[in-house]
Amino acid sequence: MNRYLPLIGRVLIGLPFVMSGFGKLAAYGKTTAMISAVGLPFPPLAYAVAVVLELGGGLLMIAGYQVQPVAIAQAIFTIAAAASFHTNFADQNQMIHFLKDVMIAGGLLQVAAFGAGAFSLDNRFSRDCGTIANAAPAR
Repeated sequence: MNRYLPLIGRVLIGLPFVMSGFGKLAAYGKTTAMISAVGLPFPPLAYAVAVVLELGGGLLMIAGYQVQPVAIAQAIFTIAAAASFHTNFADQNQMIHFLKDVMIAGGLLQVAAFGAGAFSLDNRFSRDCGTIANAAPAR
């Protein structure tokens, strides 16, 4: 069972990112307006970064490819989103969203620290490269 836990964890972390990224693709105007409303500069650029990190990063996380840099980038993005959008702690809903983002970032940092696990493209490619690199030369 322990062999499957990293895969399950990556899917559970990656899937909400993918869904959120697709949601942003369908709502460019609304999303950039929300980004602008909190005072972030360059809303179209922030929108593009969000879509790439959520949709692209989520798909990479699920596939288990380049999970360490992806997880670090998503953790930074998630903390930045929490600090930009969920700081009205007088509103319990905003505090819950802030803490949820902090927990997600913690999970992402665990993925960054411990890797993608056995059922991942990272593991597959590292085994293939190791086999090729360690193969005896043909005579």
